[in-house]
Amino acid sequence: MSASLVVFLVALPLCIGVAVASGAPAELGIITGVIGGLVVGMTPGSTLQVSGPAAGLAALVAETVEAQGIAMLGVIVLGAGILQIALGLIRLGRMFQATSVAVVQGMLAGIGLPLMVSQSYPLADNKAPGTPIENMLAFPGLVADTLANPQAAIAAGLGIATVVLSFVWKKVPGPVNKIPAALVAVGLGIGIAALPGVEVKTLQVGNLLAAIQVPGPEQFAGLADPAILTAIVTFTVIASAESLFTAAAVDRMHDGKRTQYNSELIAQGAGNTICGILGSLPMTAVVARSSANVQSGAKTRLSRTLHGLWLLAFALLLPSVLALIPISVLAGVLVHSGWKLLAPEQFPKMWHQDRGEFIVMTLTTLAIVATALLEGVLIGLAAGIVLAALRMSQTSVEHTIEGDTAKVVMKGNATFLRLPKLIDALEAVGASEKERIRLDLMGVTHLDHACRNQVEEFVAQKRATPGVRVELLMPNELNAPKAAKEPARQPEAAAATGAWSGDPFGGSLSSGPEPMADPSAGPGPTAEWYYLDPRPVNGHHDGYGDGHSYGDGHGYSDGYGTGYPEGVDLFDDHRWDETRR
Repeated sequence: MSASLVVFLVALPLCIGVAVASGAPAELGIITGVIGGLVVGMTPGSTLQVSGPAAGLAALVAETVEAQGIAMLGVIVLGAGILQIALGLIRLGRMFQATSVAVVQGMLAGIGLPLMVSQSYPLADNKAPGTPIENMLAFPGLVADTLANPQAAIAAGLGIATVVLSFVWKKVPGPVNKIPAALVAVGLGIGIAALPGVEVKTLQVGNLLAAIQVPGPEQFAGLADPAILTAIVTFTVIASAESLFTAAAVDRMHDGKRTQYNSELIAQGAGNTICGILGSLPMTAVVARSSANVQSGAKTRLSRTLHGLWLLAFALLLPSVLALIPISVLAGVLVHSGWKLLAPEQFPKMWHQDRGEFIVMTLTTLAIVATALLEGVLIGLAAGIVLAALRMSQTSVEHTIEGDTAKVVMKGNATFLRLPKLIDALEAVGASEKERIRLDLMGVTHLDHACRNQVEEFVAQKRATPGVRVELLMPNELNAPKAAKEPARQPEAAAATGAWSGDPFGGSLSSGPEPMADPSAGPGPTAEWYYLDPRPVNGHHDGYGDGHSYGDGHGYSDGYGTGYPEGVDLFDDHRWDETRR
């Protein structure tokens, strides 16, 4: 019971503040908070996290309301709720966890920074010009106008005091700091706004039931508009991601039952579906309310459910109290929320931990500020994927000259991202004018189509050059045929004829007679391709000095008498098996 009262006191100013920041009536914020408590609070999924209107969606909702009108908001939220339920039913809740932490932090920062800037205007009883960039550019003019207007300066003072109080309140000693800072700020703001000579803007609160706007046929006809469908997808992705990321954070705050992600996604969808039917604001799980719930000692769903009941009772029985709250105080509460979303200390921390992730995080933040939430997140995800691909494509390519041989040794995952490096090495050995070129790919664990084609073209070109011998060394995993309906040909004979079907490029090396099955036949003087499988039979290799050697997979040479071409490192069964895997 006590935990539910604490959550109620935290949620009340946030519900109203988010609604005002979203360009919607304050009553709609309370309705969403009530649904978050009474509907989502009773459903399975997460036990302790609390849902309601979120500051993270305020900018997106404000853009949507301005572009489509408040009447269309219900259809968009309804569509997002239904889509969330569908995603949960097909068990895609965990999919949202497969997102780079840098993208998530960049998304939150990209939400927080515009929120802070946009709320700086109502903090001074002014109106924000428009986009985040426009708000930033007009900020010096806001400061000048505020200083020139005494009443605006008083409003700004209330807002700034609210922000400062929100930062320092936890340091207040004794049981007093258990009272939510936002509630203390609201109380002080009401008191100061009631003083003679103070004329700051306060909330305009109407009837809660009268604020409900059920979408009609005209609104549903808007579903044919691609912009509406895009908004539905945007709300779905952002609301789902924020809720499930919050669930992961809340799970780390307590030792109780863990979140069931698919069930939680269905619960959020059910809440947003009802919000859409009532024409209210979208909801997500909210960190501030959830952490207050955990810190107050909540153990079950009862506290988060009851907080919705207290919101409903307060709005129905004491609506006149809401009309006394200064708007600048609520703006100050949201500026503090925006700062926590921005979390500027995370940027230097990420820089020291991982500079690649820092770039992704910063790029996501800037992209959201410069464009919009969905576009910025997509840019961040694309940057994260590119970073992951670059790191997965760890390829070592070295080229050296040893006597009459030009060598290229490549190890790791050879993908198209490393193609320029491979081309440089091939061009270097090709320009060396050596009689012998050896391409050692024995350390390659993956060779994609682009790199394979490049090697193939280089080998074909150099073999057409008179007086140049090309040796290609590849592990079995890379050059084994994909189909093996016929008995495997004996590689010794194939090497002698130049027609081995196990060519690493999937075709024969050249036309020639069918290979013989005689294992004693050694490679001829023109053999240039090698398939090396150094796994021994009975634990040893037999080197004959006659140009061939026998092992489990047989070894071949071009007449040097060592059993393997010069410069090839032999390694044991364990290492070979690891390479094959």
